[in-house]
Amino acid sequence: MKLLLPQQLRPLQKIRFQCRPTAIPRTSQTRPLATVQPPTTSLYELSTKLLNYIDKDSFIEKEKFTTLLTKTKPHRLHVYAKKHNTHITLTNSERQSIISVSAGNIGFRKSSRGSYDAGYQLGAYVMGRIKQRGLLNQIQSMELILRDFGQGREAIQKILLGTEGAFVRDRIVRVMDATRLKFGGVRGKKPRRLG
Repeated sequence: MKLLLPQQLRPLQKIRFQCRPTAIPRTSQTRPLATVQPPTTSLYELSTKLLNYIDKDSFIEKEKFTTLLTKTKPHRLHVYAKKHNTHITLTNSERQSIISVSAGNIGFRKSSRGSYDAGYQLGAYVMGRIKQRGLLNQIQSMELILRDFGQGREAIQKILLGTEGAFVRDRIVRVMDATRLKFGGVRGKKPRRLG
C-alpha cells in the first residue's frame, strides 16, 4: 500500500470537495447542497422496490430476502415497571409509538397502579389492543425491553407466558433489560425513620 504525503493529499481533497453529487439536476442555476432533501422512503417501501428488481432466476430467494429485511428492525415492546406504576409502549420498526398506555389509563388510581393486578390487566389490555387493531400482520419479529423491577414486570412476563400472549410469544427474538444503573451519581435521599 502506497502512503501519500500531505502535499499529495491537498489536490485530491480539492477535487473531492468540488465534485457535485449526481442526484442534483444539472441546470443553469444549481441549488446549494443544504436544500437537497433526504429520501423519505421507509424500509418497507425500499424492500418492496428491491424485491421487484430481483428476478425469479436470481440467486437471492425472495423469502430469504424479506426475512433478512424484517430481522434488521423488529418491533419493540417497552415495559417500564416502576415501583408505583407500569407503562407499556409498542413501537414499530422505525421506533414510532403505536400503543402507549399505563395502569392509570385503564382505571387504576393512586397506590393500586403499582400493584401486580394492575400490571397483569395492563398487559392483557395491550395484547387485546394488538389483536383488535390487526397489528399481527405487521409484527414479524419483536424485542421485549424490560426496565426497573416493579411488580408489573413479573405480571407482564406471566402474560407473555400465558394464553393472552401466546400469539406474540413466538415472534419475540430478543429480551433485554434496560434498567438504569447508577455509578456514583447524586447523593441519595436520607432514609425514613418511623417511630
